Amino acid sequence: MDLTLLMYLVPSLVMFGCGVYGFITRKNMIAILISLELMLNSVDINFAVFNRYLFPGTIDGMFFALFAIAIAAAETAVALAIVINVYRVAKKVDINQITKLKF
Repeated sequence: MDLTLLMYLVPSLVMFGCGVYGFITRKNMIAILISLELMLNSVDINFAVFNRYLFPGTIDGMFFALFAIAIAAAETAVALAIVINVYRVAKKVDINQITKLKF
């Protein structure tokens, strides 16, 4: 059964929309990080899907997706280290409490 391009792009669009909504509305730093990862995963799906439909014989889109996953893993490690340090100082991971770190 051959799946159409729309069957891949609609879930990716829903994932990206949920990620944007979570990124904008959340105040917890870990929830914001999860929303950012959700957006990056939807972009990875788009890389793979457009590679399959535009260039069916190559795997360039897969390499882009793999590279994006590696960058996201490094970004997550750095962001979690920052969140842990913020928690040590402010005792909360609420975005509004981060102003305590200025002084």
